[in-house]
This record gives sequence, structure tokens and C-alpha cells, in this order.
Amino acid sequence: MSDLIIFLKTPKPGFVKTRLASTLGPEAACAAYCQLVETVIDHVSELNQVVLCFTPDNAADQIMPWLRSGWALVPQGAGDLGKRLNRAFEAAFNSGKKRVVIIGSDCPDLSAQDIRDAWTALETHELVIGPANDGGYWLIGLSQTQPELFEDMAWSTNQVFLETMKRARKINLRVKVLRELADIDTEIDWSRFLANRKHS
Repeated sequence: MSDLIIFLKTPKPGFVKTRLASTLGPEAACAAYCQLVETVIDHVSELNQVVLCFTPDNAADQIMPWLRSGWALVPQGAGDLGKRLNRAFEAAFNSGKKRVVIIGSDCPDLSAQDIRDAWTALETHELVIGPANDGGYWLIGLSQTQPELFEDMAWSTNQVFLETMKRARKINLRVKVLRELADIDTEIDWSRFLANRKHS
């Protein structure tokens, strides 16, 4: 019983990709966000147990077009990113899931195989994590709730991955680290993504 949860924001100019918006403008940054979400969803569309977990909680209508047959739609609820991640894990485990993986939409190079690898790793590890090149992570997976990994974290900094690993060691979790992927946060990242798409 495995779950993939994709964290999404309503595609509203000024609400998504704020770093990108500072150079591209809010409208173009929002269009870029939509393209990234669609790329990630295309890459995992063959998977069945997928939940689109969105914010704000009244954004279901805006998220609905990304829903695939058999997938579910769930609001993230209130609180910082850590509270929302922990809540999503708790809800999945409470519903009977055994291996739960959460991703966002910032790493368009991820594949369905990455998710399967994460689920497989969770058969023998308590934590699986995919480091991003900006110091964060593009995937986190658990075999049971671990609230300590999410409390009082300095989110959106280049220390998130290292701090998560430090906390995992402190509570003796068996950790599987996946391949590093590039986050799309800046105009340089976005230009590189577009150039790679052109050549692929």
C-alpha cells in the first residue's frame, strides 16, 4: 500500500514561483509554474496511488484540471510547510498506507521510476530523500510518521537537506538517498529547462 502525494499551489500570479516572478514578472512565472506542474504530472501519470495535495484549501477548482483518473484531491490545511507535510503523511498512514512519498513540482526531471525506487527503498528504510541542487530536497518518503523531521525547519534555505539528514541520524533512521536533481527556482534555471526541452 503505497502513496505518492504531490504538493501543489493554486496557479495564481503572485502566489507561485515568487523568485522567478522577481525577474520574469508574476504572469510569466505563473505560466512557468503551470508548465512545470504539467511536466511532473506527465512523468508520473502512469502511477495509480496519487494524491494532489493543494493550497490554499479553497483551490480545488483550479487544481482539478491536473487530476487524473483514479487520483485524489486533498487540501493541505493550515500552517507552515512542515506542519502541512507532517499532516499529509499522518493522513496517508492513518488511511492504511505503508510507504508514502511526497514531491513538489520544482524538479521536472523526476520520473515514475524515481517514485518506484523510493517506494522500494521504504521496504527496508524509514526515510528516503532526494536531494535538490539548491540544498533542499525534491522528494521525501517515510514508512511511518516522523514529526521531528518537520518541526521548526528553516524552509526555503540551502540547509534543509543537511538539517533533515542530521535529524534523521539523531533519531537513528535508516536513510536511503536518491539521485540529486535540479530545482527550477530562478530565471537561469528556467532558461536551462527550456533549452533542455528544445534539445530532447
